[in-house]
Amino acid sequence: MAEKIKILYVDDEINNLISFNASFRLDFNILTAENTTKAEALLAEHPDIRIVFSDQRMPDKTGVEFLSEIRYRYPNPIRILLTAYADLSTVIGAINKGNIFRFVSKPWIEAEILSAIEEANKFYLANSMLIVKNEELQLAYDELDKFAYSVSHDLREPLSSILSAVRLAREFDSLTDIHDLLKLMEKSVIKLNAFILSLHDYYATQRGELTIRDISLEVLANYFYDMYNVNANTAGVNFRLSFHQDGPFRGDDVSLKLIINNLLSNAFRYQRTDIEDKWVSLNLTANQNKAVITISDNGIGISAHHLQGIYKPFYKASFENGGAGLGLFNVKSALAKLSGEISVNSVEGEGTSFTITIPGK
Repeated sequence: MAEKIKILYVDDEINNLISFNASFRLDFNILTAENTTKAEALLAEHPDIRIVFSDQRMPDKTGVEFLSEIRYRYPNPIRILLTAYADLSTVIGAINKGNIFRFVSKPWIEAEILSAIEEANKFYLANSMLIVKNEELQLAYDELDKFAYSVSHDLREPLSSILSAVRLAREFDSLTDIHDLLKLMEKSVIKLNAFILSLHDYYATQRGELTIRDISLEVLANYFYDMYNVNANTAGVNFRLSFHQDGPFRGDDVSLKLIINNLLSNAFRYQRTDIEDKWVSLNLTANQNKAVITISDNGIGISAHHLQGIYKPFYKASFENGGAGLGLFNVKSALAKLSGEISVNSVEGEGTSFTITIPGK
């Protein structure tokens, strides 16, 4: 059953309040106030009031004055003026000061009140939707600002490094010096490529559609072994990989790869430099109902005060080894499409473990 529309009626004549309540209480949630002080208290107590009817002639202040005052403190309710003296000055004052939605003559007719309520409620709903859309638009603008700043900063940094290396290379004759500069340039290009890939993942998670198919954990495990084994050996990191599949599992292959790749990339990127026994592990298990993915490492870890923000776009818990700040946001976005969940357990200086749970489709 739909909740009744909440309406406030303000009038210094008690009989009018009783009559209004008796006429409309069955169809609407009616609140009444015999003065503007009580009316404002009710508005503060009931933020879901949609419509305010106010008499014009009241001893403490006019209806136009009252509606004009609440317009700024309580902008959402639609304001309707009741008056038996609709002269031109009242009309002009109501429009200019109170931003009145409609006038209703006194003594009021029930059909006219119902018509006013219907129109006012439609206007209230339209305004409410507009407010929500404006808030969403503001959030989008905020994210666009962050996006523009991050792109300009993270693209410019490696490009500036490459440009500086090129300028230095012109001054060197030694092949050894030039080779060292080429290594620096290579690192910058790798960083730039990683940033562009993260932007691609960002676009894919925001715009891409799911393609549900049978997933083989063995094929998935071999895919990531081939992708990271050389990198692991070069970096001196022990890449541990295991999988177990008990029956068919259906899901989106592209989203799964995006999720795992972002987490593995972070695990390899944020390794400690002060230990020799570096490791990263990927464990995959699945049955018909769900898949559970665990990615762990003994890297630098994440401090406790950063854990709440790691899934926000462009948020960087660490500035070591670059990163665009989109990886975990992309993971979270992809999981939302899969109705999946993610949890993290991390100790700064000891390592991090992410656990992903994805229901079968």
